[in-house]
Amino acid sequence: MVLNYIWIGFFLLAFVIGLVRLIFLGDVAIFPEMFNKTLEMAKVGFEISLGLTGAMTLWLGIMKIGEKGGIVHIFYRLTGPLLRKLFPSLPPDSTAYGPMIMNVSANMMGLDNAATPLGLKAMEEMQKVNPSKDTASDAQIMFLVLNTSGLTILPINVMVIRSQMGAADPSDIFIPTLLATYFATLAGLIIVSFYQKINLLNKTVLAYLGSLTLFILGLIGYLATLQQAEIATFSSVASNLILFSTIIFFILLAMRQRINVYEAFIEGAKEGFGIAVKIIPYLVAMLVAIGVFRASGMLDYLVDGVAWAFHSMGVNADFVSSLPTAFMRPLSGSGARGMMIETITTYGVDSFAGRLASVMQGTTETTLYVVAVYFGAVNIRKTRYAVTCGLFADAVGILAAILISYLFFH
Repeated sequence: MVLNYIWIGFFLLAFVIGLVRLIFLGDVAIFPEMFNKTLEMAKVGFEISLGLTGAMTLWLGIMKIGEKGGIVHIFYRLTGPLLRKLFPSLPPDSTAYGPMIMNVSANMMGLDNAATPLGLKAMEEMQKVNPSKDTASDAQIMFLVLNTSGLTILPINVMVIRSQMGAADPSDIFIPTLLATYFATLAGLIIVSFYQKINLLNKTVLAYLGSLTLFILGLIGYLATLQQAEIATFSSVASNLILFSTIIFFILLAMRQRINVYEAFIEGAKEGFGIAVKIIPYLVAMLVAIGVFRASGMLDYLVDGVAWAFHSMGVNADFVSSLPTAFMRPLSGSGARGMMIETITTYGVDSFAGRLASVMQGTTETTLYVVAVYFGAVNIRKTRYAVTCGLFADAVGILAAILISYLFFH
C-alpha cells in the first residue's frame, strides 16, 4: 500500500510541477521531456534487469553451494550463545531458536529466499509463547529489529547492479557497506535492549559485541591513517580477496559434505535467472516514476534545497544527492533500488553520489515492509516500539554510511 501511494505521488507531483512550469514559466519543453524520460527509464530498467541475469545466476549459484555445504548451520553454532542472551523471555528449549538463528545467518549471507520463510517460522514459534496474541512480544520485537537493521556480510545484489552499470570495481563498496550495516545492527540491538532492560554487559554478550566492535573501530582507525589512494587500494584488494575466498570456502564446504557442487550451482543459478526476470516490471515501474519526478525538476529542487541548508551551515553537502535512496530505503526495497539506479545514472556509477547510494542500499532493510510481513503473518496488530527501534537503526545505518563513504571515497 505504501509503495502504491509513493508511485502515484511521483506521477501526480511531476504533473503538477509540469503544469506550473508550463503556465507560469512558459516552459513548453517540460512535458515532452517528461514523456521522453518515461521511455528512456523504461528502457534503462529493462536493460539493467536483463543484464542482471548473468550475475544473479552466478551469485545465487554460489550461494546455493554454500547453503548446501552447511554455511547456515555454521552460523547457527557461532551465533547461538549470543542470541540466547538477547532473548531472555524465550524458554531455553524454545523451538523458535532454530529457525531464528538460521534466519539471521541466512540474512548475513544474503540468502534472501531462504531467510524469509525461516523468519516467518521463527515468528510463528515465538507466537506460541506470546501471552498477548495481538501484541508483539519482547522476543518478536528484538528479532524483527535484528532483521530490519539488515546485517549483511555479502551485499551481492548491490555489487551485481554496480557491475551491470559499468563500475570499475563493483566490490569497492563491500567494506564500507559491511561497516555501516554493522553499526546499524548494533544501534538496533542497543535501543531494543534499552526498552527491554537487557544487560548488554553480560560476559557472553561483551565477548561477542565487544571484540567485534573493537575490530571494527580498529579497522576504521587504521584506514583513517591512510591516504585516499591507499584506502582505495586496500578496499579493492581486501574486498575482492574476501569475496573470492568466500567462493572457495563454499566450494570446500560442499565438497566436505560430499555435495555435487556443479548440480548445487545449477540449482541456485536457476533461481537467479528467475529472480532477474521477475524484477523487470518492478524495476521498470519505479524507474519510470522516479525518472518523471526528476524530469519535472521536483527532485532537483528538493536536493538543492537540502544542499543549500547544509552549505549555509558550513557542512560539505556532497552526500545530499544520495539522500533519496536513504529516504526510500525504510519504505520499499524496489523503490530504494530504483532511487539508487537513478542516482548512478545521473551522477555516474563511480561518482561519490553513486557509491554512497550503493552503500546506503546495502546497509539497512525495508523496515515498514518487514514489520508488515512478519507481524502480519502471525496476526499481530499492536507493534509497540518495533517501528521506532527499526527506524532508529535505519537512521544510524544511513549516518554511518555517509561518514564511512566520506572516509573511503571522498
